[in-house]
Amino acid sequence: MDTGSRRVTGGSSRASYLLAAPLALILLLFFGVPLALVIVVSFFDFDKFEIVPTFTLINYAELFESSLTYTLYASTLKYAVIVWAITLFVGFTVSYFLVFHVRSVLWQMALFLLCTVPFWTSNVIRMISWIPFLGRNGIFNQSLIALGVTTEPLEFLLFSDFAVVIAYVHLFSLFMIVPIFNSMARIDPAVIEAAVDGGAGRLRVIWDIVVPLSKTGIALGTIFVLALVMGDFFVVKVMSGGQSASVVLAMSNEIAILQYPPAAAGAVLLLIIVTLMVSAILRVVDVRKELSR
Repeated sequence: MDTGSRRVTGGSSRASYLLAAPLALILLLFFGVPLALVIVVSFFDFDKFEIVPTFTLINYAELFESSLTYTLYASTLKYAVIVWAITLFVGFTVSYFLVFHVRSVLWQMALFLLCTVPFWTSNVIRMISWIPFLGRNGIFNQSLIALGVTTEPLEFLLFSDFAVVIAYVHLFSLFMIVPIFNSMARIDPAVIEAAVDGGAGRLRVIWDIVVPLSKTGIALGTIFVLALVMGDFFVVKVMSGGQSASVVLAMSNEIAILQYPPAAAGAVLLLIIVTLMVSAILRVVDVRKELSR
């Protein structure tokens, strides 16, 4: 009996490995190999436009010795934190409304799909559409002047940090809404009703019940938003009008002038920082344990 059980267990284990093998091979070829090449190139030297395949730590030394590195990371983290806070507020509010105030499941799905409609178009198109809206002679400024709110166009709306944050929030809000909505949808309404019957107010219910039971969605949304903001450069480049910079934008400039080893070193450092951020979030919230419930 024990021998038969071991055979069945061994066979199912081998079958599991065989099923996972194609995905593992794809990840190895399209993720592992390129990542390994980036790490290797980060230790190479370069002479003007030529890569010198020799081991050196000069790229990392220059990275840590430059004050520009810390300025760029401070700017990138600033965007990440601000966008995370706004998208968290938007994502939690929208999800709470859909789950607890829209009683019909059909209407929930309809309104949820309505939230996704803007994301059916290209990110580039949606981002650039803010330029004629926020510009000096744009729709928003002209509306404010027509209403008598201001006599002159507001200069800070476009080509500024404000414009960068607005574009990021517009582009990445859905990545916070979806996981939080999924977590809230799994909350048993009876738990909310019991808390209300026990005399708990709305804010108490949200803070003591909804937020703890939605922490998996909040953690996943946080990972998505932080990783996307930290890894983006196009929004900063376009919406700031070149007045702001980010870590990835600096790497893009280095690649443009064929300085691949310093760009690779910067990419490795950014990867380590983002990985540490994600690891810290996963240590606070055990996503696998929460999803298995």
